[in-house]
Amino acid sequence: MNVMNRNRRQLTVLDLLGRSGDTRTRTPRGARTHESKPDVQDRTNGSDRSVQAWTNGSDRSVHVHTLATKDVSVLYGDHRALQGASLAFDAGTVTALIGPSGCGKSTYLRSLNLMNREVPGCTVEGSILYHGQEVNDGSVDSFALRRHVGMVFQQPNPFRMSIYDNVAFAPKRHGVKGKQDLDELVEKSLRDAALWDEVKDKLATSALALSGGQQQRLCIARAMALRPDVLLMDEPCSALDPIATLAIEDTVRSLAAQGICVAMVTHNMQQAARVSDKCAFFYLGELVETAPTQGFFDNPRDPRTQDYLSGRVG
Repeated sequence: MNVMNRNRRQLTVLDLLGRSGDTRTRTPRGARTHESKPDVQDRTNGSDRSVQAWTNGSDRSVHVHTLATKDVSVLYGDHRALQGASLAFDAGTVTALIGPSGCGKSTYLRSLNLMNREVPGCTVEGSILYHGQEVNDGSVDSFALRRHVGMVFQQPNPFRMSIYDNVAFAPKRHGVKGKQDLDELVEKSLRDAALWDEVKDKLATSALALSGGQQQRLCIARAMALRPDVLLMDEPCSALDPIATLAIEDTVRSLAAQGICVAMVTHNMQQAARVSDKCAFFYLGELVETAPTQGFFDNPRDPRTQDYLSGRVG
């Protein structure tokens, strides 16, 4: 079956743990339909597990967030970098995480796909829920989770290989072998990143020959190649010029329109106002305030938010 025509699957904790269980197919209320990711082999433990559909049960009145945290705290040794952050993210929305440098927003972002596990001495406390199921558990396969919760970093980091191979790299590692399937995944991912029209005639060219903005969009395409339903972005425009920044912003809104859940760290208040549906303000390791974007800028509730937006702190 053509990989681009399969129904999108959602991850369960049973998939991550490699255990069998109730596999009845249900759809969470509020979830949007996407083109699916292929059935792929989880190379982290050698088992062949397809991702199963998840449900919140028969009560359709209960809304389940795509991603959510409850009282998440992050410690580096004895230093508490983040304290008790609770926040929810939904399909088809962009959430901007803002605040001064060192306030904990990137630390929080890296907790959402368990990247902080890779940091020696780092401890993440609290609950992290993916489609309502706990993933901040030592037995959860973080590599399997990251197939569904992609990430784009501050600096473009393309591999030293062709444009095509950059995008095809992860699907190949996860078992997609057919050339037609790979061709379609590469084209779809590059279109998602608004890059296809610029590179379709030079896919064999080194990715390092692209401009900085094109490289960052290639990294977005690479992150989308496994068809995640969440995309985390850590200041993706900080190293780009205004024209490249606008292209990234258009890409972010396009992904949200497809139903992707986007969480983006930014220092650019104008960018947050242009791109996001919701803003969350971090200050001194605390999640101070969260609100829909227009209300956040027009009528901030917390004096610390007012001071930050007015430039009195930061």
